[in-house]
Formats: sequence, C-alpha cells, structure tokens
Amino acid sequence: MLQIKPILSMLLRSKSSPLLLLLQIILSVAIVANASFIIHERLALMDRDSGVVEQEVFDFTMYSFDPSVDLVQQQHKDLQLIRDLPGVKSATFSSMTPLSGGGWSSSFTIGTSEEDERSAPNSAMYYGDEQMVDTLGVKLIEGRNLRPEEILPTFTDSGVKGIVSKAFADQAFPDESAVGKVIYNGNLGEEAIEIIGVVERLQGAWVNSDNLEYSVIIGVELTNAFMRYLVRAEEGTFTRLKEQIPEVLHKDQKNRVIQNFTTLTEHRTSVYRDHELMASVLSLMVVLLLLITSLGLTGMVMFNIERRTKQIGTRRALGATKRDVVSLFLVENYIICLVGGVVGGLLAIALGQQLMQHYDLPQLEWQYPLATIVGLVIVTTLAVIFPATKAAKISPAIATRSV
Repeated sequence: MLQIKPILSMLLRSKSSPLLLLLQIILSVAIVANASFIIHERLALMDRDSGVVEQEVFDFTMYSFDPSVDLVQQQHKDLQLIRDLPGVKSATFSSMTPLSGGGWSSSFTIGTSEEDERSAPNSAMYYGDEQMVDTLGVKLIEGRNLRPEEILPTFTDSGVKGIVSKAFADQAFPDESAVGKVIYNGNLGEEAIEIIGVVERLQGAWVNSDNLEYSVIIGVELTNAFMRYLVRAEEGTFTRLKEQIPEVLHKDQKNRVIQNFTTLTEHRTSVYRDHELMASVLSLMVVLLLLITSLGLTGMVMFNIERRTKQIGTRRALGATKRDVVSLFLVENYIICLVGGVVGGLLAIALGQQLMQHYDLPQLEWQYPLATIVGLVIVTTLAVIFPATKAAKISPAIATRSV
C-alpha cells in the first residue's frame, strides 16, 4: 500500500517542478472556472426566447421621396399589396424590429393622481396595427388583440389601445391583472394607453438591456417618409418575396427606395455577435489552458521517469507491482491537483467577486470551481497514466546497473 509521507518527501526534495506545476494548476482553476461561468452566461443570454417566430419574420425599410404622395393612403395600399402576395401570412408597419439593436423606447407612468403616481419600466414601443400580434407570432395569454377600427392616426388622440408583454404587466401591476388598466407615455395624464391584452413574451431590440423583456404594442399608425415593415411569411419564401415585394410596390409607386431586407434570424446573429465571439475566445482559452496543464504534467512525469529510473527498478526488485508504480505517479498527481485545486478554487471565487464588482457579472457559483477541479483531475489523470504505464515496465534489473 502506498504511503503518502514518502511521496510528499519526494515532491519536497525536488521543489521546482512541482511548485511550477502547482502554480499552473492554481491559475488554471481560477481562470477556467470563471471563463466557464462567463461562457455559460453568454450562451444562456443567446438562447433566450424572443417570443417571436424568428424563422418566419423579416423586415425591410422604405423611403418615399415624392412629396405629392398621400403617405397614409399609400401605406394602407402598400400593406394590402404585401399581404396579397403568395406565401405572406401577415404584414404590418412598425416603429422597430425585435433584436435589431435599435428602435423606440419610453418610460411609462401609472396612477390616477399625484398621490398614487408611480413609474413603470422603460419599455420598447412597437407602433403597429391589428396584424402586429400575428406578424410577430407572439402568444396572447390575456385579453384580446387590437381591432382595425381601434388603430388611431396619432398618439395625441384619446382612446389609444395597447398590448403589453407579461414581464411588463407583472412589473407594473404585480398583484392584479393589467387588462383594463391605463398607462401614460411620459407624465401622468399625457398620452394615455388602455391595456387590452397581454402577450406571453416580446423582447425589445437591445439584448444587453435589463429591460429587454418589457414591451408595449401601441395601436397607432406610424406614417413617415421613412417606414419600416414587418412581414411574416411561410418558411422558404424569403428569397422570392425579397424580389417580389419591391417589384410589386414599385409597380404601384416608383418614387421610393425599398431595401434592407433582413430576417429576424439574421438580426439575432448580428446583435449577439459580440457574445458569440466572447464565448468562442473563452472556450479556446479554456481548451488551451487544460492542454498546457496536461502537457506540463506529462512532461514532469516523463522527466521523473528518466531521473528515477533506477529507483523505479529498485522498487520493482523489492516486489512492487506495475500497478504500484502507476499508483505512485497518480497519487503524486492527485496531491498536486488537490492542493492546487483548493487554492485555485479560492482564487476563482475572489476573481469572480472582482468581475462581479467591475463588470456587473452575476456571482460565480461554487459548482464551477468544483467542476473545474474534477475536470482537471480527469485531464491530468489521462496525462499521467500513459507515461506512468511506461515507467511500470522498467525491469528490476535496472536497479543492479551502475549509474
């Protein structure tokens, strides 16, 4: 049976190699644990459900430069032309596109008087008509949808109807239903919006915002020379519609520019590009650190085999089995990994505290240092087992040779 004390004595007699490897393991645990945590956080952010049927929705922009055109009438006509195209399920104008990185937002006020006035979350503002819910494919879980006759020409008109995301409803009206309640765009009493429905989820455009889940659909026409349209179409029809829509609209009115056809899938890829890059770089760093650590340990074991060849032969001559020799190197590895893992885990937590303080990251969970230590033990075991098996094959006759 192996004794720990002789193994510790051997490690202490040759301090430089074990100490360098110990330092490497400490740094590896601290860095890999935090890097893995950040990778998980980024992947979780990228995997968030927007609430929209992204694979079916695309947007495009249109700029009309003919001052003689009645923009309101033309917009109604354009929408009908788009909706009549084969493969189009629904279409609407919009002030913004989910996950696009840009759009409209506003702070809202709740209350009936100055005494009970309070603020609602800053939220994305989707101007749209009765087809906005269907176009986005969001799920209506309470109340009802907008009706055509409820779409008003301007926000200044009374009777504006709106639909909010569940996240907004829960934050603004935590103990009661939001349907039937009134919110104000800005100051109390100004630009009132009556909530008629709640959708399960609808994200805004800014994926790094804490208010991403707060959204409001407003039944008000948005009519400008520059317009954005959202279209929901059957899968596989985007390429065809990208050509047909400009052709049909230009046939009706030539004096405009129609461009920037982009699917929501493309918007998602673009807006999360930095997160994806960070996850990829950190993943590469984790792999390299584990590889370098395993190579360092393999090198140390091979060096020890060469340096202790006669000692190993002597052990074999005194009755040590091949398994005993392999166990010797494995126990040495586990001692270094255990000490380095504990110190590295504490350093990982301290580093996580600094990242949380300076970069607004969540607190590092203890499972990550633990998983890193376990992973490092597995990797280093594989790194040790092969050279240790080679060492176990040293003949006992080696002990009788002169140095």
